[in-house]
Formats: sequence, C-alpha cells, structure tokens
Amino acid sequence: MSNPIRQPRAAFPATVLVGALLLAGCSQTVETEPPGSTSAKVNPSSRATPSWAPVTGTPQVVPAVRDFRRADGPGWRPSKGARVVVPAGQLSSVADEAQLLAHELGGLSVVYSGETVQPGDIEVKLSGKGGSAANNVPAEASADQAYTLTARGTRLTLTAPTDTGIFYGTRTVKQAVRAAGGLPEGTIEDRPDRPQRGMSLDNARKPFTQGWIEGRLREIADLKLNQFQLHFSDDQGFRIQSDTHPEVVSADHLTKAQVRQIIKLAQSLHISVVPELDSPGHLGAVLAHHQDLLLHKASGSVVPGAIDISNPKAAPLIDSLLKEMSELFTNPKGAPAYWHLGGDEYQALMSSSPSTTYPQLSRAARQKYGPNGTIEDLATGWLNDRQKTVEAKGKNRIEAWNDGFFSSPRASAAKNRMVDYWTGKEIGKRDPAEFLREGRNVLNFNDEFLYYVLGEPNQFTYPTGQRIYESWTPQVLRHTQPVAVPASMTGPDRIPGARFAIWADRSQAQTQAQVAAGIRLPLAALAQKTWDSRKPALSWTDFQALANRVAGPPR
Repeated sequence: MSNPIRQPRAAFPATVLVGALLLAGCSQTVETEPPGSTSAKVNPSSRATPSWAPVTGTPQVVPAVRDFRRADGPGWRPSKGARVVVPAGQLSSVADEAQLLAHELGGLSVVYSGETVQPGDIEVKLSGKGGSAANNVPAEASADQAYTLTARGTRLTLTAPTDTGIFYGTRTVKQAVRAAGGLPEGTIEDRPDRPQRGMSLDNARKPFTQGWIEGRLREIADLKLNQFQLHFSDDQGFRIQSDTHPEVVSADHLTKAQVRQIIKLAQSLHISVVPELDSPGHLGAVLAHHQDLLLHKASGSVVPGAIDISNPKAAPLIDSLLKEMSELFTNPKGAPAYWHLGGDEYQALMSSSPSTTYPQLSRAARQKYGPNGTIEDLATGWLNDRQKTVEAKGKNRIEAWNDGFFSSPRASAAKNRMVDYWTGKEIGKRDPAEFLREGRNVLNFNDEFLYYVLGEPNQFTYPTGQRIYESWTPQVLRHTQPVAVPASMTGPDRIPGARFAIWADRSQAQTQAQVAAGIRLPLAALAQKTWDSRKPALSWTDFQALANRVAGPPR
C-alpha cells in the first residue's frame, strides 16, 4: 500500500478503524509527556494473547538495522484488535507518526494516555529530553535520528529521543511487515552513520509534476533518506511561480501553492527541502528576459546562460529572486534552513584565457581586489554576496557546487558554506582532499556513482544500485577511490553524507515513470551505504530482492 499524504494531526480521528500497532517493551526508558498525561500500563490479562507463526531471522528492512539482539519468542505481527498506543497523548509530537503507521498497517486503532498496553499492541513514546522539540523538526545529528524497537511477549515498543527517530522506527515496522510479516523477537538499536542522506532533482530542464515529486518524497522517506534538493532554475526553465519577476517563469511550472504543499509533505516526512537557484551560470531562463545582463566575450558573442557579474544591475535581479524564493521555502522554527547557491560551470572560468576573453570581468576584479584580482575572485565575491542575501532571510545551511570554490589570498568562500562535491572533471577542478584539509565539510555527489543524467550525454552512464552497493562509500568523493586524507577527516562530522542527483540534460530521453523506475534501486543502495557504510551483510542479489519486496507498488 502506498503512503497517504500526511495530514495535520487534527485531520486524523482519535481511533482509526480496527487493529492497532504499539510497541511494547523497554520500561527502563524515560517517557517525555505533556503535563497531566499518564503513561500506558501493561495489563496482559485484559486481552487474550494472540498467537502466530514465529517471525524468524533478522529484521527484513532497507536500510538494514545496525544492531539486532535476538531473543526467544514469537516476535510481533499485526493481529486482530491490535492498537497503536501513544502514552503522551493525542497532542504529543509523536501522535502523527503513530497515526500514519496505524493507517499503513491496514487501519489499526490509535489510543492515547491512560490506555493499557495489551498483547499485540505497539507502544510509541519519546525517551530522554527529545519531547521538548517542536513537532516534525528535522533532526540534524545521527544520535537524534536513533530509535529502539523491542518485540517482547507479543508486544512491540518503539522509543526514540526525537519524533524523527520515532518516524524511522515506524519505517522499519512498515517494511518488516511488508517483507516478512512482522519483526522477530528481540531488540533493534538503530541509527544512521551519516546524518545527511537524500536526493536531488533537476526540475528546471524537465518539469516534474507535483504528484511525481510527492511520490518520490514518500519513497525516500521510507528509505530513511532525509533531504530533497530542488534545482528549479536553469537555462531551459524557471519552474516556480514568481510574483516579483513573472516574466522569467516557464509555462510549465509549479505554483507557489503547490510548492507549499510539497514542503508541507516533506516536513511531515522529516525531510529537509534544499532549494537551489543556480548562479552566476545556468541562468538562461532568467536572462532570456534580461538580455542586457548576458555575459559577452571580447569578440561580442554572447555566452548563453551566464550573467555578467560585472554589471551593476546583475546582483539586484538575482537577489530579488533569492529573497522571494527564500520566503517561499519556509522551515519549522528551530529547523535547519538550507539554501543551495549553485556556483558551477560559470563559462568565464572555463575559458583557456579568461582575462583576455572577458576583459570587463577582469577589469572589475582588479577594481575590487587590487592589481592581482582575478575573475575567480570576482566569482567568489558574487557567491559570498548571494549567501548574505539568503542568510538575511533566515537560511543557515548554505551549499554550493565544488567548482564554485577557489583558492585565493584575496577572496575566499564563506567558511560555513558546504562543498557539494560532484566532479573532478571540470576545468579548474580541485581534489576534495584540499577542501577537507582547509577545514571545510564536503557532501558527496560523486558523479561517477550518484549522477543519473537523462540521455547519458558526455560519457555519463545511468548508475546502478549494484555498483553503489558494492563499490561506493561516503568516503569515495571523487572517481572510484576513497579520498586521500586521514580517517579523522572522513567521519560524519566532515563528510556528513550524500545525495543522489537526477539531471535532465536530455529531458525527453525518459518519461517520469521511467525515471522513477530507474532510480529506485540506486536510491535503496544509497540509503544502505549512508545508513551504514560498512560492507553489507546481504549479497547484491539478496539485497535487490529485499528492496523489491519492501518497496510496494509504484508511487
């Protein structure tokens, strides 16, 4: 069954049909509850103990759980009359996770504080101090994404420090039921290796529908991926409604109302949305209506898609769009607020002789940075200024592509900007080891493994899940070997994770349905290797079969 669109808690009835999921177990865990609520109590005599064929083996889920301590017993399966119990009450931050799980397991009932946990139930509760966090605020640290699941005595207990951890626990339950009918007796202790795990979508070259995007959000959420990057502007299209500059918007675009619905769904699934308005290159759709800002060569020819960053009118145009879109892409209070500046493939920096080919840029660089100022310095200053624009709108997690970072004593990229490393093939490429040694954090977009480029241009080939599963880890930032730095520079604090990127260079090469089918196993493999970068226990053949079982019908 596909996931329903998650609604605000008030839209769910207090009880949802029959049957309920609840996690029984761990009485040692401290429950965080609102004032006046009471924890559910175990009363084994109030309902007959259900019986079923024991669930055997290890939990059947993607990504695999990191630690499972087996115990003797029948395990847990959904059964007639089972319920999901939320001791903290209907207004707690985990109530929506419990309601979603109950729905997905066929319409179990959900009950709240004061109810006893009975045989067959699932109990869902927060542990520690996580209960003070606002509802559906994405957890940044791996520890805050952890959860514990215990199947004991026909009951299931799910505890976590945050509602994000609770959500991931519900994904494990849903998958295990789909793949094996339930969970074996014992305790799962699970948490991700890398805190950032996600997917990037080029919605500019090929417009994808709201429904398709929402289907992918549900898919990646079930895989415990937690980021969705939206590249909505490029040479081929500007795909979001703009009120400040309606002239730049392509005919086929998302309305602001649709974007808000996408953001709302993502937040309910504990996914952070990362908007990307690329500059100073990849601006063709915008510059088609502002041709006075196009970059020209000394010969007089125009450089398609590139803005003339020496023109005083360039920054105000892009800043007005950045401000408007920053206000559209909202974040829950206290949540990380992402923004991607782009910065890649600025044609002026890909020339064999930039200062000769673009003398106006060279003059502007010398005026701003002194006699030794370069066009690279000017481009660095451009991105720094754009970063200040979005930071003034509350964005606090800023990223740019690796070929937008340069080494210069005159101008340096803002220190808090994440390097999204995608390629070692471009002119002026820098080894990712340089960024790590500089103290920068690097997110893995390795185009050797994680780039799904429609039509396979420029020697790109469609990535396979098997290759990611068997040959890639988050430390493989460039080409096919781990980055050559000390291990202390490759942990989750320095390489926080990875995203799988879909690029629509040849937009008609595949339909939306073909793209969805093509990325399904690569996403599953990425989920496995970012959740646990150790060598997987399953062979690729077995992992593929499991991924197919837990995926459910196409969405």
